[in-house]
Amino acid sequence: RAAILALLAEQPRHGYEIIREIGERSGGFWRPSPGSVYPTLQLLADEGLVISKDEHGKKLFELTDAGRTAAEEQDSTPPWEQIAQDVDPAEVGLAKSAKNLAAAVVQIMRAGSESQQARAAEVLNDARRSLYGILGEDEDESSAPEAAE
Repeated sequence: RAAILALLAEQPRHGYEIIREIGERSGGFWRPSPGSVYPTLQLLADEGLVISKDEHGKKLFELTDAGRTAAEEQDSTPPWEQIAQDVDPAEVGLAKSAKNLAAAVVQIMRAGSESQQARAAEVLNDARRSLYGILGEDEDESSAPEAAE
């Protein structure tokens, strides 16, 4: 809710733009789903804080005067900055690596042959075992390489 009000205070936006902008501003750590953004927009409309206009077949949401007042009254630190402050930088690299791995898996699933998919499954199983092995190591005996991109 606070993030939507903050973004709409900057300019009118489509729902998808709100989702994308929150994802970008949070460094990818918070990407709300359409199932949370659109009901929130409807709730804000029911409360008289936003209105929607049809623009080229898409709904464009903008704040009403009451919505601008509500946006001005909320905490000055945008929610995506609060999330970014609470995130460990090491987690950012690990999450990015996991996201990149997931994208590669999807490509193997879509375009890989049966043999390639079987080999990919072996690689993933080896990686899973290795990750659990890392948790079993003493902190001093493991060197933390940079997260792969």
